Amino acid sequence: MKFWRQWRSAWQARLPTHRTLMHDNDMTKTIQLNKSRGKWLILSHAFNMDGRAASQTITDKIPFLIQQGITPIVVSAQTGTKDIFIEHHQVSAIAPSGLKFDMRHILKKYLRNPLAFKIVRGLFSLVLLPFYLLERTFIHLESQWSWFVMAYIKGAALIRKHNPTIIYSTGGANSAHLAGFLLARRYHIPWIAELHDPMIHGEWRNSRMAYGWAKYLEQKICKHASVAWWFTEMALARASERNPDLGSRGHMIIPGVAAPDFQDAVYKKKERLHFTHCGSLAETRNLAVFIEALHGVLEKDPQYGNKVQIDIYSSKLDSVSREALTRFPLPGIVVEHGRLETDLATGKSGRQQVLEAMRRSDVLLLLHGSDPFCEEYIPSKLFEYLWAKRPILGLIWRNAQLENILNERQHTVVNALDVVDLQNKLLEKLNNWETSELPDNPKSTPFTVEDAVSKIVTLVDNLTPQRDSKRHGQH
Repeated sequence: MKFWRQWRSAWQARLPTHRTLMHDNDMTKTIQLNKSRGKWLILSHAFNMDGRAASQTITDKIPFLIQQGITPIVVSAQTGTKDIFIEHHQVSAIAPSGLKFDMRHILKKYLRNPLAFKIVRGLFSLVLLPFYLLERTFIHLESQWSWFVMAYIKGAALIRKHNPTIIYSTGGANSAHLAGFLLARRYHIPWIAELHDPMIHGEWRNSRMAYGWAKYLEQKICKHASVAWWFTEMALARASERNPDLGSRGHMIIPGVAAPDFQDAVYKKKERLHFTHCGSLAETRNLAVFIEALHGVLEKDPQYGNKVQIDIYSSKLDSVSREALTRFPLPGIVVEHGRLETDLATGKSGRQQVLEAMRRSDVLLLLHGSDPFCEEYIPSKLFEYLWAKRPILGLIWRNAQLENILNERQHTVVNALDVVDLQNKLLEKLNNWETSELPDNPKSTPFTVEDAVSKIVTLVDNLTPQRDSKRHGQH
């Protein structure tokens, strides 16, 4: 789609060409083919935050919402980039923890010098410290919990000004849903909610207060949202079990991502087989099992010792992975690229460099984790991996939907805790790579944002008779 390519390239370059894009002939014709669906007020804490999954999920939808005849009006935190194509309002949290979170990301946008960043952040944190400690003494919630206050105030002003037809709240910050609920109740506008991760799962307990907060919000969504959707079948099923009021208003929609721009990156076999992991690492999602399995393979077949490399992008090794490396050393094999910044020589953003590395990789590692949360969760990185068309090795734990997605596309699935099976799969990859190469996977069909938006719009269109009858009843 011509308008999408123009939109995306201009957004990445931050060019003030939105008026031209909005009046591009192709875009105008496309919108005219669809009925006007009015204005949607979108509440998203992480909107337009480069490289953040919670941002990508909603930011990539914007051109396709416009294509469907929707005028988006976005309220977000101040942590992302101010959008120049649509009406976008940024508001801050009011609690010290939220201000501290926001400031860290704001400073990253404007202070490239690491020393200056540390000094300014340190001074700001020092000023906030007494208030932060007071908050943490009594309130044990996620740092973005207080964002709903300003989101509600700004949202109320925008509703009075624009009279939107839909309020659309989307994660990751749960406070967006609270703002959506309060605005929908106050102004009697249909509210739709998109839950990126399950709010409650299995044995999850951060604290009694955090659990109560999550339970309260999930109940409000399931009882009052006109439509709500989760990203996995299990997350929807368990939310429905906890909240029978949800009924047929609950759905599962896989978000996908817009087609990444890999530019001219192509796969070519190199001197080493490169296993690539892109995204965050943590104690609950780590490389420990992979490190142990690869160490075992190299002990049995030491000739592969100088023929394999693990590339880590967008993160540093977590403590569990580092401890595994001390027990199962892999000297010269693990390379931590960390979070990449814009390359001044080429002008390529950090995200663009990671995309190209992904496309050139021999095998992409998909780490799922091994705790109860994983049963209801699909890593967002999967959707970019599928676009890359490279072989995926997924370490999956108790998630039949995710296993089916990979198996149907002829990628490799291993139980996340099965070291022996993983060793066999690694040896198979090494043997195949040594004899020829690991070609692109032509069956790696991606999930598209356009399809997700189409499903959302269809659900909202089905609300129209109910909405009209309610409004006539009020009059």
